Amino acid sequence: MVEEPLQQVEVKTEQDESLLRKMPSTRKAFDFKGTAAPALIIIAIILAGVASGYFLANRGVTTSEEVTELLGGAQMVQGPKEVGIKDEELFPDSAQGRIEINDSETVTEGSHKLIRSGGESQTAYITSSVLDLNQFRGKCVQIWGETFAGQQAGWLMDVGRVKVLDSCPKGV
Repeated sequence: MVEEPLQQVEVKTEQDESLLRKMPSTRKAFDFKGTAAPALIIIAIILAGVASGYFLANRGVTTSEEVTELLGGAQMVQGPKEVGIKDEELFPDSAQGRIEINDSETVTEGSHKLIRSGGESQTAYITSSVLDLNQFRGKCVQIWGETFAGQQAGWLMDVGRVKVLDSCPKGV
């Protein structure tokens, strides 16, 4: 292999020509109409999406009660605010208050207790052979049931129907 000598190439640049050039200033005043119109359109689209989503999500929700006829003529009620057996002869007693879990510190009867106005002596200890009372814990309700003689509780009731109230009774 024969080595060839390297050739030198001379590059000339003009001293007058700068690599950086100044750009002409094209600064415009803020165009409110040009900016506000697209922003308002975007906000309107977002609000329309939220509204349509809300209505589509709630279109299948019904607020009516479903009443089922049971053997013996009793009716089973199942609605957004009321659930249980609607039979005044089977569950003749009624009370209003707030349902709490019975901590069994003073009275061991009843899985739950109905806190009523008038103090501890007015508390009804409740259980249910028909409903799960845990779903009403902390809510103000009207209950229908049958009173039983309790060994410790002043008032022991088997609850058959519960209606959620919009507001608690006074003093509860």
